Amino acid sequence: MVVGSYIYGRGQELEGLRVGVARQVPRGVRKEDYVPGGYFDVWLPVLAPSAELVRGYQRGEYSTAQFFRRYRGEMRQPDARHVIALLAATSIRLPLHLGCFCDDESRCHRSVLRELVIEALEELPPAHGESGGCASPPCSMPDVEE
Repeated sequence: MVVGSYIYGRGQELEGLRVGVARQVPRGVRKEDYVPGGYFDVWLPVLAPSAELVRGYQRGEYSTAQFFRRYRGEMRQPDARHVIALLAATSIRLPLHLGCFCDDESRCHRSVLRELVIEALEELPPAHGESGGCASPPCSMPDVEE
């Protein structure tokens, strides 16, 4: 399992899945340049902090610790929790990299998000990924001849 992070535009050499986790896509960059330009393979704004939270942090209304605590609270919402669980399961089979605009990861939500993905990975069922097969009901159904 690899869960890393990177700054948009600097992920060209990363192997695995590059996930954009900022609220906005890069300005002035064409969609067709997102992947080859090292921005992301898939963009998931559901994992970005709310615009209100970011504005408050930028205005100095929250310390970094308060920002991170509030962001964790936002990520407890069902949609975000489900996507985080999916990324955790994906990271078992594929290196995962979380990208954003921030230069300083220690003050960026992606550092917290990486922790949340790792925590979600630890919460997956113990046999997850061990069988090499698929545990979903359609996969466990007997083959049907036509």
